[in-house]
Amino acid sequence: MKIAITGATGFVGQKLVNSLKSEGHQLLIFTRNINHAQKIYPASSFPNVEIVAYTPTESGDWQQRISGCDGVVNLAGEPIAERWTSEHKKAILESRQLGTRKIVEAIAKAEVKPSVLVNPSAIGYYGTSETKTFDENSLPGNDFLAEVCQAWETEAKQLTQTNVRLVVLRFGIVLGDGGALGKMIPPFKIFAGGPLGNGRQWFSWIHIDDLVRLIKESLTRSGIKGTFNATAPNPVRMNQLCQTLGEVMNRPSWLPVPDFALEMLLGEESIVVLKGQQVLPKETQALGFEYQYPTLKSALMDIVPQM
Repeated sequence: MKIAITGATGFVGQKLVNSLKSEGHQLLIFTRNINHAQKIYPASSFPNVEIVAYTPTESGDWQQRISGCDGVVNLAGEPIAERWTSEHKKAILESRQLGTRKIVEAIAKAEVKPSVLVNPSAIGYYGTSETKTFDENSLPGNDFLAEVCQAWETEAKQLTQTNVRLVVLRFGIVLGDGGALGKMIPPFKIFAGGPLGNGRQWFSWIHIDDLVRLIKESLTRSGIKGTFNATAPNPVRMNQLCQTLGEVMNRPSWLPVPDFALEMLLGEESIVVLKGQQVLPKETQALGFEYQYPTLKSALMDIVPQM
């Protein structure tokens, strides 16, 4: 396949590109920073990768390059895990809302349209709760992240005006060599690990390898269409996450980080770690998708030795 990818220099994007490259696909990487992308994907090692400059939130000549692609994966978006100043909150929203709008616009204009757009969203769509269980048919929440996800998905769904298949994947917390675990593991290494907040908040996660497989199946299986939770079938509470991480690392999980400390450090962003949601991949499992890492312990035993 010839696949266009935005956000290819990020945590998930790099893993996806390497997997697709190994299968011989032709890849177009759209990036704001050509030099940075070229360092990650040097032509000598990635002969089937072409790097294209673009501005995600603006129309431009780059949109013409979508024509002739078989599929598009739109992973671009400003990082969530930074302090939420008013300026950064605006960037979080616009990078997803306008960025997706311009991708859909490019597909609509394409003379030879791709067959599929894989567009992420996030489980933040559901809001937070210690008691509720959410699946793909649950109603959205009403906090900042829920509003971002709704705006993000609304733009993606404008694609239904074409005949292009749309797959929206609501990402859980992605576990891999980096990302959230990259921030949690150092304290455990020095015997200072423990749960964040009260420990009762839900942690809905997915191993990065399973996420990449789900994205690839979404690209290649014509029967996959609609909205799916990209989470493992066994979410856990924060206490269990930290206890299991300690067991895998042979370290104690004894030093909780209190709510007020996280609120002082992170501000409004602390809601991401102090509150959570129990999300089940009901529709994803109905597809027959098989998780290589369905349990937290199997995922951590694979990931932690690599870090």
